[in-house]
Amino acid sequence: MKKFISGLFTLCLFNLAISTANASPITGLFNTGAGISTDQETDTHYTLTDTGGNFIFGGFGAAAVGPGFPITPWIADNGTSHWLTPTANRSQSFDTTQEGTYVWSLAFDLTGYNPTSAGFAGRFSADNNATAILNGNVIGNATDFTQWYSFAATSNLFVSGINKLEFVVTNLAYNEGANPTGLRVEFTSSDISSVPLPGAAWLFLSSLLGFLAINRKKHILI
Repeated sequence: MKKFISGLFTLCLFNLAISTANASPITGLFNTGAGISTDQETDTHYTLTDTGGNFIFGGFGAAAVGPGFPITPWIADNGTSHWLTPTANRSQSFDTTQEGTYVWSLAFDLTGYNPTSAGFAGRFSADNNATAILNGNVIGNATDFTQWYSFAATSNLFVSGINKLEFVVTNLAYNEGANPTGLRVEFTSSDISSVPLPGAAWLFLSSLLGFLAINRKKHILI
């Protein structure tokens, strides 16, 4: 009986560990322009603010879909992601006398998940340059709009509940011609493990104790 109980205990703990260790993609991470198929369509996943957190240009960017200036020299759009711009006209000029700062943000909720098990990686590009920041921590830098740059976040940078991912774009001042600005982001991987249900351990223990009590009573009666 003792061997049986010990084996049952070990098996239950193993199954509990397996059920809580299963990893899944992080919900709420979107490529720029994800799901957009027509030009000048709003991407509602990303919010656009200034460095003070104030919404600018309506708070959302328009996906730059299809050919035409400034593509090229911007990396061409594809079915995976598109450029986001502050206004529906992606070739519009900005910041003719001083640098402009555009903060593109994603908020994702890790409630019910173990933040220490989280991680993601991706690539981005920006006109003129950008810094990727997760919960106040720099995780990547892009310095050109003709190529990709990597960003990644490890487990120690995530928090329980709402997490904030920001791409802070700087558009250099230029008053001698067109001066557009934009951001392009693609996630290449992400994963996180769920947190065990609050009552899972107690349910297991209560079941085990009940089983022991029943068998102890049978033993006494015999």
